[in-house]
Amino acid sequence: MTNRGKARIGVLVPFTNTNLEPDLMLLAPPGMSLHFTRIGGYDAEEIPDEDQMAGLGATDLDAPLQLLLGVRPDVILYGCTSATLSHGPEFDHALAARIKSRSGAQTVTAAGALVAALRALDVRKIGFASPYVTGLNDRAIGFLADQGIATVSRADVAGRLDNTGQGAMTPEAVFDLGRRADSPEAEAIVLSCTDMRSVEVIARLEQAAGKPVVTSNQAMMFQVLETVGSAAAPAGFGTLLDRRTS
Repeated sequence: MTNRGKARIGVLVPFTNTNLEPDLMLLAPPGMSLHFTRIGGYDAEEIPDEDQMAGLGATDLDAPLQLLLGVRPDVILYGCTSATLSHGPEFDHALAARIKSRSGAQTVTAAGALVAALRALDVRKIGFASPYVTGLNDRAIGFLADQGIATVSRADVAGRLDNTGQGAMTPEAVFDLGRRADSPEAEAIVLSCTDMRSVEVIARLEQAAGKPVVTSNQAMMFQVLETVGSAAAPAGFGTLLDRRTS
């Protein structure tokens, strides 16, 4: 029987996101419980560009946080990478601090987790891929550059995916996107977006590229495990989590 109670993780999820919850369930070790609350602040019918995602990042979180606090979480995850990538590192740090102040829980943002993961791997040059529009990718790359991480190659998706289209990308399409993002100069491949099915291709892409692959959801779980002190990361989800495998 699974022993519950090792840690309770509260997660703020963009309301159209369909992949963050199943990904975190795959990545969570035994005994860790996951509790989700959905957040708005953007138009589901619009393309999730830099303006839409900036609106999500700036939306008021008092109501969803109040609901999430009912489970007394040990850690709260802000489960959208682009919402703070679109604003910049200072905004990302301030948002995490504000959530922690209001909740009393340790707080992890998806964008901050990417940076923490790359630093843990001692990576400074990356290949970058996401389902975002080009302008949002530009902001994401600028965010990482401000944190000392240079993007030496990148892959953009064709066209402008809507919220449904981002979540509907198949693992095979994500794998191909990651391969296109790679280059000899890249020390790791970053797959950014909590609603892209990246977790399922980490091991295969690492084997094909011969280097670490870091995804938004994998990076958040890595930081959660670092925060709560659990060493029981599940196997098979890449170099980053392998160091946490019991």
